[in-house]
Amino acid sequence: MHSSPRLRHRWPILIVIALALLVPFPLLAGPLDVSRPDWDSTFSIVALDPDTGHLGVAVSTARLAVGNRVPYVKAKVGAVATQANTNPMLAYEALLLLEMGKSAQEALDAVLGSDPGREERQLTVIDARGNKAAFTGTKPDNYKGHILGKNCVVAGNILVGPETLAAMVETFDKTQGSLGDKIMAAMEAGQKAGGDKRGKISAAILVATDSLHPYVNLRVDDSADPVGDLRKLYDAYKKAFLTPKP
Repeated sequence: MHSSPRLRHRWPILIVIALALLVPFPLLAGPLDVSRPDWDSTFSIVALDPDTGHLGVAVSTARLAVGNRVPYVKAKVGAVATQANTNPMLAYEALLLLEMGKSAQEALDAVLGSDPGREERQLTVIDARGNKAAFTGTKPDNYKGHILGKNCVVAGNILVGPETLAAMVETFDKTQGSLGDKIMAAMEAGQKAGGDKRGKISAAILVATDSLHPYVNLRVDDSADPVGDLRKLYDAYKKAFLTPKP
């Protein structure tokens, strides 16, 4: 049986990933293009707190369980959002390259450079040094675009318009508090400005500090108000687990 050209060109990267993550290679040996016919047309943010080194990512969309596919973060390494015709392997590969010392732009260029579906992708990356990179392909539907902020990158496709992304960056920059607070406020601003023009179903937020286990890992998988419900969940989680006890 012959392997497809799409699979063959990724074997070197897969081998490195398997060794680096110390997992059995067969777990990663299946087809890499796990895109779905109905794309993750969505809005998202990846961000860094330069004072603490914390990294985070959040996303919302009009599809179920977006937290299962789009947001990825690794402490002291970086954060990635992979969306539009989503391929989660792009995020895993980008994080591995960041851990190997590549910059956000170098990692993004490397994973998309060997991706035959690159024009269907939207990918954002921020690394632990504050370097940022973003790519929006030609094939996602409008409105699509991205903005590189001071300490964040926002991106979206099938949005009501550019105001969604502009509101996210502005709100992130002016919000006080932890990285999670700033990201959560940015997501609320993006939704208030219009968000995904198809509607809203799910949302998620991840924040990493200095541990392999995410400091914040919250998802709303099916809701009429996913960002609003994520805010309620975030506030409750913050009070229960992130607020110092007297």
